[in-house]
Amino acid sequence: MEGRRVSLLGDAITASEGIIGQQEIALRPLLRSGEVLELVPGMVVTQHSGTGKANQYFLRGFNLDHGTDFATFIDGMPLNMRTHGHGQGYTDLNPVIPETLANIAYKKGPYYADVGDFSGAGSAEMRTVDRVDEGLAEITWGEDGYQRLVVVDSQNAAGGDWLYALEGNRYDGPWRGIEEDLSRINLLLKHTRDVAAGSLSLTAMAYDNSWNSADQIPARAVTQGIIDDLGVIDDTVGGESSRYSLSAAWRGGAWEVDAWLARYDLNLWSNFTYFLDDPEGGDQFEQVDERFLYGGRLRYIHTGTLAGLPMTQAFGAELRVDDIEEVGLYRSRARQRTGPVRSDAVDESSIGLFWEQKLQWSLRLRSVLGVRYDYFDFDVDSAIERNINGIDLAPNGGTADDDLWSLKGSLVYTLGSDWEAYASAGQGYHSNDARGTTTRIDPADGTAIDAVDPLVRSLGYEAGVRGYWRERLNTSLAVWYLELDSELLFVGDAGNTEASGRSEREGVELTAYYSLTEAWTLDLEYSWTDARFSDAPAGEREIPGAVEHVVQAGISLDDGQDWFGSLRLRYFGERPLVEDASVKSDATFSVNLGLGRRLGPWTLRADILNLLDSDDHDIDYFYASRLPGEAAAGVEDLHYHVLEPRTVRLTAGYRF
Repeated sequence: MEGRRVSLLGDAITASEGIIGQQEIALRPLLRSGEVLELVPGMVVTQHSGTGKANQYFLRGFNLDHGTDFATFIDGMPLNMRTHGHGQGYTDLNPVIPETLANIAYKKGPYYADVGDFSGAGSAEMRTVDRVDEGLAEITWGEDGYQRLVVVDSQNAAGGDWLYALEGNRYDGPWRGIEEDLSRINLLLKHTRDVAAGSLSLTAMAYDNSWNSADQIPARAVTQGIIDDLGVIDDTVGGESSRYSLSAAWRGGAWEVDAWLARYDLNLWSNFTYFLDDPEGGDQFEQVDERFLYGGRLRYIHTGTLAGLPMTQAFGAELRVDDIEEVGLYRSRARQRTGPVRSDAVDESSIGLFWEQKLQWSLRLRSVLGVRYDYFDFDVDSAIERNINGIDLAPNGGTADDDLWSLKGSLVYTLGSDWEAYASAGQGYHSNDARGTTTRIDPADGTAIDAVDPLVRSLGYEAGVRGYWRERLNTSLAVWYLELDSELLFVGDAGNTEASGRSEREGVELTAYYSLTEAWTLDLEYSWTDARFSDAPAGEREIPGAVEHVVQAGISLDDGQDWFGSLRLRYFGERPLVEDASVKSDATFSVNLGLGRRLGPWTLRADILNLLDSDDHDIDYFYASRLPGEAAAGVEDLHYHVLEPRTVRLTAGYRF
């Protein structure tokens, strides 16, 4: 409501960008922290594994896996992981404490000069608050051993504001045969003060987590009565992860400066094929990622005129370095390594330069023109001579580099005091895993394979309208098209690259937020997408996992005094699981309800997640796996992760 009631007329350059406010985040019932991104219209956030792992994201016909092609930031610091042990662009939102977020600004499509890598589908910038008016201590109890403690407060001392936040979370989950044993802790300390005619923020974040996973399961194991929908095949999979970061942001006049440093670690054990490759010991594997990453951004904004016309220009520079001590893949048994498939040390760095001009041609017409240049350098060094398959991996080391220019532009026409129309075109890109740029030998069988292009171009077009009527209706309609030169991705589960060719996507997005009264708000978000491979044989052009229809709708209440709550409906339609669409998933529908009451300094809240106790699937895949006693070739089957059953969580909060 807070963000949805902000008019972007005169500021936005497309119909598909927007702002999500702190109040909307607070009202939304969340099963997992990562679901804050479901406030982005058309975004679907799911999970195919344990709660501690990064979520799976779907937007604009992309199965974004864990983040590829959607850039995510917090306080100017990127969350996407390049050349990650599990998947390119891996975006883990577990280090984010939702109660500390001031807003989320989202921008879809490659039309923004200040967004570089992973910009095809769009981006989201999360900002934390500098201070809070009241301290908050909150504890939540729920079924299946759910416990969560949050403390947020701020103080003014030593010439500035000090914000601190603590989050602790434990959860066993509803699964049979395994307890998630989630143990997560987040700490945030932020200091904001006036420095050199500007505002300086220094932020420290710490995150540590461990968990067991209930991964996707084969449908035949359920129909044969081996397990039920909540069962597991391998009860020893899970993960451990941590992230510690320091960041600084200074805003003064026309200048903006951001700098950050982070230490990240992940050990992730998975088993998706069970006994297909190793009938005796099983197919469990461990993915490893240990790195330092650092960088920053400088931005200068100049306001003036051009031929008498009002003009604003932004000049910017970005730097990012990923110093990866190890990114590896190991075979394992009950979390004990049995041998390496691949292990590398990687240095990956990039420099980005951008310029953007906003020109007001008349009272009704303005234009935005942007140019961006990016340069990447990759250095891969194999840490092992021979892997578990006896293959010499030395040829997979080496260096590579690439650069590209991106051009972006928008025209905005004011139709009246309540409406604007937009037309945009832009080039974007995503980087590929550094290992894929130097790989010559397949770690699985030793065959020769081709290296992939370091940077993959995307090109998008969009037209739309936005309306803001009498401060009650905030609505937008966007029609868009996006093409990618290639969907080449590094397959972390196999240690090699997989080509999937050129692709095209087009779609329509509609949003409508209507304030019935000051307290009550209705909202509707709908997106339709057609996604296909453009150079595949006829009949084999479907993109697995591409969602065609997404609907989110709800009604929210916040009278500012006593009662607050939200009833949310989410639907995402069937999606092809193979290129010829001979196998499809079913649609998924779920409802969440949250209702709370303020009683002086106390707040009581009840959330009922999956209110209708739907047994639809969070995610579906179709591939071959092998259960004990099955043929050596395995069985191609549907593998799925069911929605968590209806669960009730009760929260008591105290403001001080």
